[in-house]
Amino acid sequence: MPALLPPPRTGAARLLDPEHLTRVEDGERLHALLWRLGPGWRMVSSAVLGGGIAERAWVLNAQVAHGYRRTDPARHLAGLARAAGARGPGVGLMTAADVSAHGRARDGGAEAVATAGVSVRGWAAAPQKCTTGVAQRERTTGAVPQECATGAVPPGTVNIVVGLPVALSDAALVNAVMTATEAKVQALLDAGLDCSGTPTDAVCVAARAPRDGAEVHAFAGPRSEWGARLARAVHRAVGAAIPAAAHP
Repeated sequence: MPALLPPPRTGAARLLDPEHLTRVEDGERLHALLWRLGPGWRMVSSAVLGGGIAERAWVLNAQVAHGYRRTDPARHLAGLARAAGARGPGVGLMTAADVSAHGRARDGGAEAVATAGVSVRGWAAAPQKCTTGVAQRERTTGAVPQECATGAVPPGTVNIVVGLPVALSDAALVNAVMTATEAKVQALLDAGLDCSGTPTDAVCVAARAPRDGAEVHAFAGPRSEWGARLARAVHRAVGAAIPAAAHP
């Protein structure tokens, strides 16, 4: 396993303050972002590693090579996290985009970090021929039918990591994923992109684990207190992460 080398951390600590990691795989220099949140966090995620709702201690967003061919992404991510010294259960996301060029935003205590590769993008409700096996072909060959994506290869993914300093119920955690996704689509449309995302987008929302006497918020929709803050933070983070070359 190649070594992951974190540079010195500078600046004031934030809720989502990632370490920037680098490694060399197959002769290519690749980047990753690692958040060491520690105990006391519950996360909801669609990630290939650590997805679902559970207590998690860290989040890794790792860049992989274009034309990624491994068939064990969860094991790959877990190994990268261990090599970086992450301990305990965590969440692992991957993307072909350069994660060092990420966007981040804060709004009233809600924080969001986004990485955006949008070369292969499209609408969620695509024709059937665009949904059968396309995501797997994108991961393995970088090739999708022309009518199923706008733009050209290499592929990319929009990964979003959100941190909230409050506890959410299970239903509110799911609601937070919906709100983050809506804000992502809004950011893509505001950037002039004709899509709702890419076939491999992923989200992770981290909220505080419930504590005795502390409020557990039951809602995280875009008009709730924390959902509105989350939405604005995600909207700005995704907008900042979209590569300049992708804008029409």
